[in-house]
Amino acid sequence: MNTSKTLELFSKDQVATHNKSTDCWVILNDRKIVDVNKYLDAHDDIGNKDTLIALAGQDVTKQLAHFNDLDNDDFLVGYLATDLEEKELLTNKDHKVEVQLINDNQSGEFDSTTFVKELPAEEKLSIATDYKSDYKNHHFLDLNKALIPQILFSNFTKDFYVDQIHRPRHYGKGSAPLFGNFLEPISKTAWWVIPIVWYPVVAYHLIVALRNMNQMFALVLFGIGLFVWTLIEYCLHRFLFHFDDWLPESNIAFTLHFLLHGCHHYLPMDPYRLVMPPTLFVVLCYPFYKAVFAALPLYWAYAGFAGGLCGYACYDLCHYFLHHSKMPKFMRKLKKYHLEHHYKNYQLGFGVTSWFWDKVFDTYLSNDSPLSPIKYD
Repeated sequence: MNTSKTLELFSKDQVATHNKSTDCWVILNDRKIVDVNKYLDAHDDIGNKDTLIALAGQDVTKQLAHFNDLDNDDFLVGYLATDLEEKELLTNKDHKVEVQLINDNQSGEFDSTTFVKELPAEEKLSIATDYKSDYKNHHFLDLNKALIPQILFSNFTKDFYVDQIHRPRHYGKGSAPLFGNFLEPISKTAWWVIPIVWYPVVAYHLIVALRNMNQMFALVLFGIGLFVWTLIEYCLHRFLFHFDDWLPESNIAFTLHFLLHGCHHYLPMDPYRLVMPPTLFVVLCYPFYKAVFAALPLYWAYAGFAGGLCGYACYDLCHYFLHHSKMPKFMRKLKKYHLEHHYKNYQLGFGVTSWFWDKVFDTYLSNDSPLSPIKYD
């Protein structure tokens, strides 16, 4: 099935500024914006250069026969916005909306709230949810309003809450409001906070171990700590973050679930709610810290804890980049695997940095795995 590329929208005034010999755009079919320079580089069609430059910012559909292969997605840079879309550009941070071309065989707009066998094109994950339509169709949360009060004072049943919270929405212009008050800033954490806060702590614990015991053995314990973290990562994700089946019929429980992990499944592409705030991690980490230092000789504990903490920091960074970066080739399968946890089946695929423990505990998310069920349309 042929689909339109999801690219930026540009106003007529913006297109008109690209009217130089080194930077020239033209329009096709009242909609497509084509980069003339890319076209000329590919065809070395110097004879038509002046003609195209003279038509900069204009629709050249009628002259298309004179320019071989100009209507080619390789030269497509975006779409000309309608008057309505020009207004919408102001409310969409990334200037990305779904464009329906008249001649395309589009099956309809991408609906993120329906689990899919095949992941959508990556650029579709930045398309903002239609807030009004979503609230009207699902009667769940209004993304125009603070989310926590809506959950805390709702009359949702557990089944309805669990069904809806795992069906992704996209805010499209930063972070959706959780509290709607002075607490809002502390609910957001940028990815770079993680290495700044935790890698010095890792270094301190490892250095103490290296200075006070056999260095090779300290590094072995550090490696064991890393490996143990992968099991902790799996268990926390599966049994704590996804305690969906054990969730009480309580708005307070729904709110805690939302703050812990539900928010991430509801808004999986929010860049400021992808890594764990340091204060929350301290609370979750403290029991493990006490257990390690109680169970092991002092400097063994320093080395092992350094490995585990390093594993956590790597996990949180990996999690962020799986959602928001073009991964190198060897990481693309892991990216696909994790995004399928969000958009295909949230009841499988609990490993983030690897799928090792998913295979051990039979929760591996494979190509033929079923979709998560949808109970409420």
